[in-house]
Amino acid sequence: MRESRSMPVPDGVDGMRLDAGVARILGLSRTVAATLADAGDISVDGVTVGKSHKLKGGSWLDVTLPEPAEPLRVEPTPVEGFEVIYHDSDIIVVDKPIGVAAHPSQGWTGPTVVGALDAAGFRISTSGAAERQGIVSRLDVGTSGVMVLAVSENAYTLLKRAFRDREVDKVYHALVQGHLDPPEGTIDAPIGRHPGSDWKFAVSAKGKPSVTHYDTLEMFAAASLLDVHLETGRTHQIRVHFSALHHPCCGDLTYGADPVLAKRLQLERQWLHARSLSFAHPADGRQVTFTSEYPADLQRALDLLREG
Repeated sequence: MRESRSMPVPDGVDGMRLDAGVARILGLSRTVAATLADAGDISVDGVTVGKSHKLKGGSWLDVTLPEPAEPLRVEPTPVEGFEVIYHDSDIIVVDKPIGVAAHPSQGWTGPTVVGALDAAGFRISTSGAAERQGIVSRLDVGTSGVMVLAVSENAYTLLKRAFRDREVDKVYHALVQGHLDPPEGTIDAPIGRHPGSDWKFAVSAKGKPSVTHYDTLEMFAAASLLDVHLETGRTHQIRVHFSALHHPCCGDLTYGADPVLAKRLQLERQWLHARSLSFAHPADGRQVTFTSEYPADLQRALDLLREG
């Protein structure tokens, strides 16, 4: 039997769309909340309403929750190009290729970092949700580069805290269209869900604080190679921030990149690479740094730019 929830609408979501407000109140994804509304499973003051209905503080909300999802299984799957850079009894550092998710999720049927490690015989921490065990930070499926996972329970706790407290130096390299003015600086702009898409993000006054530091490493006629340090770690942060400045990552058609330039550079994804991670090793506190080289598709795009 499906579970139901009834409650007054908090003042904090007054004026929000139903799908966004219900997602915030109940901790659901906005997509799930919208699906419930479309199915007639949400009512306000006894009246069934649609996902775009504006909530009013103090009104009465009734929600019939979806059936609990089956636990996601981690499938051991060898992955070509997947490399373990370093491992010990506390941490595993990997070089993640594109097309690989950090962990299983609803709707994803491709390979995962967790599954690749399992197939290679590596044990990781049992902390966290079953499908996310050992995961202390993530990379998008279309972003390559260095990623760390916890092996010991102590490492999981300390690394999660270090990422949360912004004590991990996360360096990305990004090839963006055009030339930044100034060539180095900081982008301080909040990021939230895109108002027209559940799977995109945008700079939004109601978003979460997001800070990106950048420096230009190399300039080409049509693009610039940037060294990017993330102070925060929002989903799609680098892609959204540079798109908002009208300098999207080359090849990033989702966030406004020029398809003609992408084709010339033979890019089938955004030019974005997690270059290095530096953090205090959870075993003894010594500072460690791990670096990932550019994969072939990103290096090819740079070579084409340098050839003119």
